[in-house]
Amino acid sequence: MDGYVIAQQLVNGLVLGAIYGLIAVGYTMVYGIIGMINFAHGEIYMISAYLTAIFLAVLLSFGLNSVALALLLTLILAIVFTGLYGYVIERIAYRPLRGSNRLAPLISAIGMSLVLQNYVRLSQGSRNQGAPALIEGAFRFGSDEHFVQITYIQSLIVIVSLISMGVLTWIIQRTALGRACRATQQDITMAQLLGVNTDRTISLVFVIGAAMAAVAGVLVTLNYGSFDFHIGFVTGIKAFTAAVLGGIGSLPGAMLGGLVLGLCESLFSGFVNTDYKDVFAFSILVLVLIFRPSGLLGRPAVEKV
Repeated sequence: MDGYVIAQQLVNGLVLGAIYGLIAVGYTMVYGIIGMINFAHGEIYMISAYLTAIFLAVLLSFGLNSVALALLLTLILAIVFTGLYGYVIERIAYRPLRGSNRLAPLISAIGMSLVLQNYVRLSQGSRNQGAPALIEGAFRFGSDEHFVQITYIQSLIVIVSLISMGVLTWIIQRTALGRACRATQQDITMAQLLGVNTDRTISLVFVIGAAMAAVAGVLVTLNYGSFDFHIGFVTGIKAFTAAVLGGIGSLPGAMLGGLVLGLCESLFSGFVNTDYKDVFAFSILVLVLIFRPSGLLGRPAVEKV
């Protein structure tokens, strides 16, 4: 087997895994702090793709000539507006049901997912949408006939993903918000007694998760250039698979699970069959839930009494 082909699939898998990891962070943070799965998170990623195309079109139509500045402003605006969506989802679909049984928020999240899908379909149409390719070119390693190619946008995806995860880790480990998140995760009642505003903390966790999904949406839109209102479902389920694989509730586990899933899917697509890559990804989810439900870096849940 050609080593260059294997290396190319590893590069593709690394890029894909970085995207899954960014989206998986939203699942793992919400589950870690309130023990619930935000199944509307995939639609947040989908909305960020539309926002990316809209903001790019507006900025370029106003004559902004600097591509780097246009991309930076688009990223900032997408994070801000997508964060607002995350905040609204928490206030509408989760906060009123926080004290109820665990099934009610799950149904509410699925309903919110359908609402967001149809909201985008009605407002933007059912057709595939696109964004211009603003970053072209690639690094090539090897000879003219056999080489490994890493496009500039793929390099940007990996770099931005690492920076985003580094900033998030710093926030959780070193800031007052991070301490409030960890306290709320360990014991929400005791955190409230100690003066932590748990409602605000949980809302900010939803905002942070949405912001990470926004980063992924911007990067994927710049890389592939096309999207529709359905992309959030499959990608969201795969990101959830990555979160479970790495150990849901663990931030390093989310990125590790994303990388493992991305590499496995890329290798399967390259050497087995592209048509069944989604089946393969979901098969991994089933196997993990059967044989290691706590994931690679997760810890078994302990019932608090």
